[in-house]
Amino acid sequence: MKRLVVCVAGALAACGSSGAKPPAIELGTIGPLSGDAGKGSFRFGAATAATQIEDMNPNTDWYVWTGPAPTGMAKDTFIANAVDGYTMDLSDVQLVHDMGLDSYRFSIEWARIEPQQGMIDDNAIQHYRDELTMLASLGIRPVVTIHHFSNPIWVADPRDSACAAGPTATNLCGLGSAGGPQIIAAMAAHAGLLASRLGDLVDEWGTENEPVNYLVASYAVGIFPPGKVALASIVQDFAPVARDYLAAHAAMYDAIKQNDTVDADGDGIAANVGLTLSVQDWEPARHNLPSTDPDDLAARDRIVYLFHWLYIDSIVNGTYDSDFDGTPDEQHPEWKGKLDWLGLQYYFRAGVTASPALFPVPVSLTPCTFGSDLGSCLPADNKTFCVPQMGYEFWPDGVRTVLEAFSARYPTLPLVVTESGIATDVGARRSEQIVRVLEAIAKAQQEENVDVRGFYEWSLTDNFEWANGFAPHFGLYSVDDTTYARTPTDAATVLGAIAQTREVTSDQREKYGGSGVMTPDSIASDQFCSPLAQ
Repeated sequence: MKRLVVCVAGALAACGSSGAKPPAIELGTIGPLSGDAGKGSFRFGAATAATQIEDMNPNTDWYVWTGPAPTGMAKDTFIANAVDGYTMDLSDVQLVHDMGLDSYRFSIEWARIEPQQGMIDDNAIQHYRDELTMLASLGIRPVVTIHHFSNPIWVADPRDSACAAGPTATNLCGLGSAGGPQIIAAMAAHAGLLASRLGDLVDEWGTENEPVNYLVASYAVGIFPPGKVALASIVQDFAPVARDYLAAHAAMYDAIKQNDTVDADGDGIAANVGLTLSVQDWEPARHNLPSTDPDDLAARDRIVYLFHWLYIDSIVNGTYDSDFDGTPDEQHPEWKGKLDWLGLQYYFRAGVTASPALFPVPVSLTPCTFGSDLGSCLPADNKTFCVPQMGYEFWPDGVRTVLEAFSARYPTLPLVVTESGIATDVGARRSEQIVRVLEAIAKAQQEENVDVRGFYEWSLTDNFEWANGFAPHFGLYSVDDTTYARTPTDAATVLGAIAQTREVTSDQREKYGGSGVMTPDSIASDQFCSPLAQ
């Protein structure tokens, strides 16, 4: 492994303050995501998700959620054929290779593999097998996500979210319902099937993507399918949902371990199984200003516990805090220790306030997210840090803060930044985001010896950004709305150069790095990062 060259006297961003260029940052070569053999390793990758990129995908809940009437619900922007990613999967793999990246993180669409409960589509399995075979031939290591925000319609049909008839073969009524045990079993069977049919080409698996965000969006505030709302009854209605999803992770972990027995990449480990978690740099707020009020500090601590610690604590310790009060009250030894690595996914810094509280007791807070404010949102340090397409502030040093906190709480758990990105149509801004995040990672490694084993940029291409539709552009490659043609952005060149040399050069750091102002976005925003009328 190459050594890590950093400034030992303080923040990396300040290395050039004397007028000298900042030193290069050298990073290691790819290694296993878990185990001692992977310590000191580092990988560069790009990430996507099946539903967000794939065409010909009518059996997902998102297709009916966004589809036009009478068969669809016309929620948000119709996903249609997304960005033609199923048809163009092999050419997209070639883009990963063209950049010289080590790894590609992507998901396999459950609704394609099992469009009706118990009916397996072997052609779909072969399609993904062909993609994995090409990755292997190019020396690109896959990280396969099993469940990334989407389901076959039969898991929880959003057109019948009340599920008055109870669980049936065409609508199991979703997590936390009477159909929950069947869904857990179905997810385990699906994971086991993929492991048995594709395990000779895959060693690194992620069971779930951003579980807390997914569950809140789908089962608490209702902006994702199946569209359930539980704001007024978090403990009664939402806690069973989270319990089921935790059980599903453990069941999928076991199924993968049992069925993937082939060491595909020759590193001595047949199956590395983890999950990926959405993380933020939360700051206490009151009346849209930074706050030192004890209530707001406590609200900050609560949201960090709920979004960062609760889910991972449950798996690491085999416990569950069913009333979200900070103290586990259930024992689940069947979950304990079933996590080989943890992916962290960081995009923004945001405020949180205790008063007024959008989420009732025991949560008792309002976060500046999911479209809420109520005094929780804070002005950006500089408007060039704003991401107007998403309405939040990009703050790269938050990556370091989060990595160090997770390393301190889970010192034996290997970490990897499985997503970070920025929505913009200005190429230099994405290059700045990449270099600054890598600087923050390097600082965490050097100052606190954090075991972080890689970085994946979100996303390989522009895509369907869930409730935000197609407007936000996160792609290393932009996508033409009509022809689906891919065009490399400036960041594809920059990330490719870094990956191929295993180094963030002094020149790259001087041009793109540090903590100063960024290249302005093409969309103007106010101080709270909301886009201004054009």
